[in-house]
Amino acid sequence: MEVTITRHGTDQAGEYHAHIAGSEHLGRLTWVLRDGARVAEHTLVPPAIGGRGVAARLVEALVADAHAKGFKVVPECSYVAAAFKRHPEWGGVKQG
Repeated sequence: MEVTITRHGTDQAGEYHAHIAGSEHLGRLTWVLRDGARVAEHTLVPPAIGGRGVAARLVEALVADAHAKGFKVVPECSYVAAAFKRHPEWGGVKQG
């Protein structure tokens, strides 16, 4: 399955979008800037594309950007929080 992640937003808030080849459905991870960190608020994947690792790819993109750009992530979304628990190696970008 081919998944393309795109980034949308401003310096204050944004979204990561997961585009699945051959599907009009879109997975999303939303964030807002709070106290200098990106607060991951929601991860949304429609049932039509669920169960394929789309949410994981969205979180991986956020974490990769945090490493590359030097920002911290607050895993407010329950899915993002669970992903951080599964990946202790991401602890360097976690705030809170």
